[in-house]
Amino acid sequence: MRRGKARSAPPVTPDRGLVDEVEGYLLARAHHARARREAEAFCSHLPWLTAAQAEDVTHHYVRERTQLTRRMLLDTAERAAELRQEYETRYADLRRTLLKRHAACACAVVACAGGTSALVCLLGR
Repeated sequence: MRRGKARSAPPVTPDRGLVDEVEGYLLARAHHARARREAEAFCSHLPWLTAAQAEDVTHHYVRERTQLTRRMLLDTAERAAELRQEYETRYADLRRTLLKRHAACACAVVACAGGTSALVCLLGR
């Protein structure tokens, strides 16, 4: 037993899924707030709108902007999945080719070693 050294507890790592979910929520809220600020800035350039009309325009702008962003993110995620599949397929092909080449080289080395051994035995007689 060692004296003088206290054992420290391992660092606590939060569940990655929960962290990702919270991060996504915070990003969505930030995007919503930014869209709302943009809509309010747009409405401020239209002084003839009543408060209710400005709120309605703001609401529609935020909804459309959120839907557009959602579609863009889904398209990006879909493309990322396609690229991942393409890269995984290519990687598997490259590994297979490399394995074949290594196997061929190993066979060639064994054949050369066997030939050299046979030649040495014949010459040694």
